[in-house]
This record gives sequence, structure tokens and C-alpha cells, in this order.
Amino acid sequence: MSDPRTSALQYAQAHRTQFLEELKSFGSIASISTDPTAKPAIQQAAEWVATQMRDLGMQKVQVYPTAGHPVVYGEKIIPGAKVPTILFYGHYDVQPVDPIELWTSPPFEPTIRGDNIYARGISDMKGQVLVCFKAIESIERTSHLPVNVKFLIEGEEEIGSPHLSAFIQENKDLLACDFAVNPDSGILGPETPTITYALRGLVYFELRVFGPDHDLHSGIFGGTVHNPAQALSELVAGMHDQKGRVTLPGFYARVRPLGEAERSQLALLPNNEAFYLNNTGAPALWGDPDYTPVERVSARPTLEINGLLSGFTGEGTKTVLPAWAMAKISCRLVPDQDPDEIYQSLRDYLEAHAPASVRWTLTKFPGSSPAAMSNLDSPGVKAVSQAMQSVWGKPPLFKREGGSVPVVSQIQTILGVDTVNTGFVLPDDNLHSPNEKMHLPTWYRGIDTFIHFFFNL
Repeated sequence: MSDPRTSALQYAQAHRTQFLEELKSFGSIASISTDPTAKPAIQQAAEWVATQMRDLGMQKVQVYPTAGHPVVYGEKIIPGAKVPTILFYGHYDVQPVDPIELWTSPPFEPTIRGDNIYARGISDMKGQVLVCFKAIESIERTSHLPVNVKFLIEGEEEIGSPHLSAFIQENKDLLACDFAVNPDSGILGPETPTITYALRGLVYFELRVFGPDHDLHSGIFGGTVHNPAQALSELVAGMHDQKGRVTLPGFYARVRPLGEAERSQLALLPNNEAFYLNNTGAPALWGDPDYTPVERVSARPTLEINGLLSGFTGEGTKTVLPAWAMAKISCRLVPDQDPDEIYQSLRDYLEAHAPASVRWTLTKFPGSSPAAMSNLDSPGVKAVSQAMQSVWGKPPLFKREGGSVPVVSQIQTILGVDTVNTGFVLPDDNLHSPNEKMHLPTWYRGIDTFIHFFFNL
């Protein structure tokens, strides 16, 4: 009798063509969560996920409506067995495609070029959801899952998961588990398996500065009416000092210091200056000189200007003194920082520095989340680590992730369990950018990794 693990791995190898066709099908759905006109596609994606779950023989499969986009749930429970229950999180929504002219192939026509498949959302995170589904299929078609699994697949991650917390709160019993797995992360290279043990939190703002009650002629009124675009620029420029440190009062008050042991572990990662220059095209790096690049992007908080808008921005000229100016601002947070306190910190800064010649408003968007960290000694992390070693033939590196996944802190707060953060996106997969892609050899390795993971548990 063949070993169940070996049989599942052989099934996955033999069915790669089928798996790829299903990935193309999923990737062709334009499920852009921030676009009001995409609601039919959102519903289509949710139903597609539910159909996959039913085909896997999952029970209690349901598309739950929320105040926003639906949540898809399904479970596979072994009756009477005393085995771990794992809650898998994922999302079927994707980012907008702009600027469309920079795409080499249509963003919702999955296209293979070389070892990569290109489409919006293919790596973030439709391909990652299918890694889990196809690992389960490979096991279920050859033997049976050795653990209980539950799936929570949402449609609002790319807009901050504003309604997910309420869903989890209302369905605590349904979602009860021993730990969660979030495969919405990545590895450092095709030959560098990696486990993410920390995620930064996020809080997002819109700052508007107002001057006159309508646009003015800059020749007649310039120099005597304060230009809101100039005032906003000065406020934004003052949010960092010359060394790149954030100047908001109390911004760093709760930041947990980096210990020498953790700094030594982060130093093992290949994310040196050349890594960031090669993956960004930036002419030089920038930031607090007291921290290395990998520390700055993963273990330190940031304040970023995500967008600016004011006045005339079309082609040609128009001598206007605009009535208002706007900035989109996000802060990535590290353990112990509180999103509400950062909001107050930004308000304190504006009250201290905004001139009396303008008015301002500050809006904090829903979907804020604190940072989250995993216990490296947990059974889930160990099972993933051993699985990666089996597939890659080497132990994984451990890294912090600079991005944010609100559900991780929600699961920790509401369900009282930790999350194992893993995934198979590569640094050059163009997440949130034109020509987003998934490296297919790594994707197939991801399926094998999750097969090993289930049996390791």
C-alpha cells in the first residue's frame, strides 16, 4: 500500500495542467473590490470559490452576504476525530488595474510567458487560495485529510476588510479553530523558502486643506491668499525630518525595540541595499540611517504619502490658485502601536503646524489594524517549516513582512488564536502593479508544500 503523502504528491504532479486551467479561470474574473461597477464580478468570484469548495467535498459551503462584499465559508471535519482544526483565510478580490496602458497583456486574460502567468490578482491572492484547494484535492482524491479544515474567503481585503471583523464576531463558533493559516505572503526568491512571522499594521487617512471658497486667478490673488496646495505641501514635507524619521508627536512612543537576536536573524536575509535597488528601479535608498533597509521596511513604522491632488493637472496651462488640496496618507505600524493613537498624533501635528490662513479636515478610513506576530515555536509554524524543507531541500528563512493583513489581528483578537503566515509570491511578482504575475514552478512547489504541511500536522 502506497504512502498517502506520496500518493498525494504524485496526484498533484499528474494534474498540473488541470490545476493551471483552473487558475486561469479564477484569474479571468475582474473582482475589483473598490470598483462599484464590479459587483457582478465580485459575486461571480465568490460563487466560483464556493463551487471549488463543493467539488472538494466540503460541508456547510455558503456565500454569506455582508454589508459589503460576500464571505465564502466551507469546512471539512472528520467526525469524532481528535485532530487539529485549521482555519484558512484568503481573499478573492483584487486591486484595480490602472494604469492599463502599462500592461503587456490584458489584466483579466491570464497569459503565460515563460515560467510566469500574468493577470491581476493571480498572485494576490487567487493563486495562493488555489494552492490550498489543490493540496486538499490531491490528498482527498488519493486518501483523506488527516486534520479538520475550515475556509474563510473574503472579498474586501484590498479595501481594508471593513466588514470582516463583524462577520468573525458574529460567527465565532463557526470559525472556532486551533490556529489559522494565512497564505497571503511570499518568499524571498525561487530558491529561498521563507516564513513570515510578523506583519505590520495599517491606518489610512485623507487630509484636505481649504483656502478660498472657489478657485481664484493666480495673477490677481496670488501672494495675498495662501495657496492650499502650497500649505499642504509644507505640512506633508514636515512630517519627516532630514533623516527620514516621522515627526508626529509620540509616533514612536509605543514602538517595541528590536533586540540584538532579532536584528541578527534579519541580517541573514538577502534583502540588502542591492536587493531593494534591483527590485524597485530607485536611484538610491532613503530612510533612517540607524536601521538597515530590511529593518526599515519590516520592523519600523512608516508614514507614506500615497497620493496628492489639487488645482489644474491637465495638459497645457491654467493659472489657477486652487480652493483646496488633498493628500492620501498611510502609516504602517509595528507591535504595540495603536491606530487610534496614531490618528490622534497626526491631528496633534496638524493643530500645531497648520497655518491660520487655511482650514483642514482629517478623515480616518475604516479597516485599520494593529501589527501581528507569530510564535515561531507553534505547531503550525513548525509544520510549515518542515514542509518547506521537504520541498526545497533546505530550511526556510524567517522574515517580517512590511505589508498588512487586517484579518490576522482580527483573528487574534476575536478568536483568540495565532496565525501562521506563509505563501509563495516572489518579490518581483508586481503585486498591486501592472503585469502582476505568478511564478508557476514556485506555485507548484506551494501545492506540494501544503500537502506536506497537512501530513506534518
